[in-house]
Order: sequence, then C-alpha cells, then structure tokens
Amino acid sequence: MAGGPSRRATLGGLATAAISSSANAQLGTGGRVMPTVLITGANRGLGLEFVRQYQARKYKIIATARKPSEATELLALAKADKNISVEALDVTDLAAIDALAAKLKGVPIDILLNNAGVIGKPLEEVFGSIPYSHFDDVMNTNVRGPLKMCEAFVEHVAASQQRKFAVVTSVEGSVASQKSGARYFYKSSKAALNMAMRNVMFAVKDRGILVAMVCPGGTDTDMIRQLKMNMKFRDPRDAVRDMIGLIDAVTPERSGVSYNYDGTVMPW
Repeated sequence: MAGGPSRRATLGGLATAAISSSANAQLGTGGRVMPTVLITGANRGLGLEFVRQYQARKYKIIATARKPSEATELLALAKADKNISVEALDVTDLAAIDALAAKLKGVPIDILLNNAGVIGKPLEEVFGSIPYSHFDDVMNTNVRGPLKMCEAFVEHVAASQQRKFAVVTSVEGSVASQKSGARYFYKSSKAALNMAMRNVMFAVKDRGILVAMVCPGGTDTDMIRQLKMNMKFRDPRDAVRDMIGLIDAVTPERSGVSYNYDGTVMPW
C-alpha cells in the first residue's frame, strides 16, 4: 500500500519544489522550453503509463518499443500529440542503442528513463531444474541495456536542464529484503542493476547528472500477472505517479540510492 498523508505531503513538497525549479530553469526569452523524456519499453504497462503522465505534464516524449508497429495504444497517443515520437529500439541490441543516440545527436534529454524490463519464466525457475536458456535475455534487458543506454545518451542528458538518469528497479533486487527462494534471474538482474547504476552515479556526478533508482511496488501489469499470485496489486497509475515524484525529488544527496515507491530507502 502507498504511504499515508504525511508521507505523501513530504513527497509532494519535494516534487513540487523540483518541478518549480526545473520550470524556472527552462524559462528563456522565447518562453518555456518543454523538457524531454526518453522512455524505453513504452508500449505497455508502466512504460505506457509513464508516457500518459509525462504527456499530461507537457513533456516532449521519445517513446521506444521493440516493435512499434504492434504498439497500438502508444501509436494512437503519438498520432494525437505531435510532442510524442515513437522509435524502434530493442535494448538488448547495443548497435541499435548507438544508432538511436546518433540519430538524436544534439537533442537534449532531461530524463533518460530506463523502464524496459523482462521477468523471464519465473514459474519454471525451480532450484534443481532451473532453465538457463532465458538467463541472458533477462540480464541483457534488465542490466546491460540500461547501462549501455546511460553510456550512449550521456551527452544528450548532460546538455539538458534536469540532467537525470532514471531506472525502474525492484525491491526484489534488495538482497537484505529477500525471504524466499524464487525468481532467480529477475532478482539477480535487479540487484545487478542497482550496483551498475550506483557505479554510474560516481561516473557522472561531476557532470551534474543525477541517478534516480525507483521501485513501483507490486503493480498490476502483464509482467507481474505471469507470477499468478493471489493478491491485489497496485494500480499502474498510482505506481507511476509515485515514481515520477521520486524522480522529480532526486538531489545529489539522493542520487544513486534505491527508493521504494513510498519514499523509503531500500536496503542493499
């Protein structure tokens, strides 16, 4: 469950201050310049909801999907809004990441939002008979992809006003929080993602780039439905709203720290 009124008031205040600061920073002689966010895995689930909410916040949006032709809802949003562009991108394809970065050369990107992720085949990952055939896909999508995105787009982000790398992580990547053996590949990938982004934070801090690591909590998406768990999950609208608040609120002191959706720090 999301936090109570006091927690929301705190986060809301941080987010409001961050939004105000960002808006003021982008005011020029020609008026307000729209900030830009690049969102990976934007065709469904959390990614599509990120597009909707950043659209409502008047951002220019570069939305990527592995197969844009099949991203019906995303394409409909882009057709109706000239500030949304859709690009084909598979984050496991390093050459494709470099090609998109080159295509967008000179375009400042305020927030590089690494949302794309896969869970693998968690119900088949039973110790003693773990199917290793999909290990590489999980790790390449959830860890290598975001790391490469940060490298490829560092100049774009450094040239922006907000200068933020953001990743969607998970409490499942917190070693200290684990109480059962399951989802070996997904949990390992999120723990590795946290470590990779912590290292990225040190690499880019001198350029003024901040690293936001945010967790949506258990959310009702196609990915989590694969777990077939008999419990109520969060509404994607709530999850994305909370994560955007945390991205807004990131500061040098909060950079490279993994946060749960309620604003609490997740243990390593």
